[in-house]
Amino acid sequence: MPTPREPDSDVASAGALLFCRAAPADVRPVAGLLRERVHLAPAGPEWSVLVPDGTPWTRAGEPVDRVLAGWATALAVGAPWPVLALWWDPDRSGYLLASGFRRGVGYVWLADGTPVGEDEAMRTFAARLGLDPVLDVQSLEPLTRADPAADADDRLRVLLAILTRAGLTAPRGLTPGASAASLSAAARALPDAEAVEWPGRRETVRAEPAPEGGSLTARALAAAHLAAGLPLTLWGLRRHSAALTAVGAVLLVHGALGLVRELRRPLD
Repeated sequence: MPTPREPDSDVASAGALLFCRAAPADVRPVAGLLRERVHLAPAGPEWSVLVPDGTPWTRAGEPVDRVLAGWATALAVGAPWPVLALWWDPDRSGYLLASGFRRGVGYVWLADGTPVGEDEAMRTFAARLGLDPVLDVQSLEPLTRADPAADADDRLRVLLAILTRAGLTAPRGLTPGASAASLSAAARALPDAEAVEWPGRRETVRAEPAPEGGSLTARALAAAHLAAGLPLTLWGLRRHSAALTAVGAVLLVHGALGLVRELRRPLD
């Protein structure tokens, strides 16, 4: 039978993990876009994990899934790797996969494990991660069917187990269903983890490497941040989401300043 969640407040029992299909050294420069203190650690030979330090989504009364959607989008824009966000609260659990400018794909389960997503979303998820279209999809399909013996946290744990075939290994203590405080403590205890903080807009821009000549890649990345920041900001304003609006605004500023800097330089 599913293990019931411990009685606690919505804030204490919510949690989130962000897995990026890239090495920590590649993830570190873009982690500042979240404007939150996070812990960064390897999660397998091809993956990294970002663990929020506490529950930043609660400061604006935001549901965790909405905040994680904005964070995953911000991290994935302009990056050559996808971002997988796992989240849970007392009522639901789910995931969202963000990659470039494509619309994110995700799935949701009620706390008792009842699936409320679309079967096609699970197949799209497998395709975007390059999973085996037969064996891995067959392993994912039971997650879309009712199972009285599996609650929402069990579903996410099974998902992570399947993703070990894609090289993702969640570090010890980073378990779906754990509280945000427990996740932060577990991340801090990892021997190869590091804390990443947003140093502020000016410091972030100043810290970026400035090549002698302009770069088409740098200009394209700045333009990508602008292109993603505007709709994300508008979406956040429409939904009265302070977290999404803030992430969108950071992307806009980051992209605008980067584009201005690059346009002042001659192309290589």
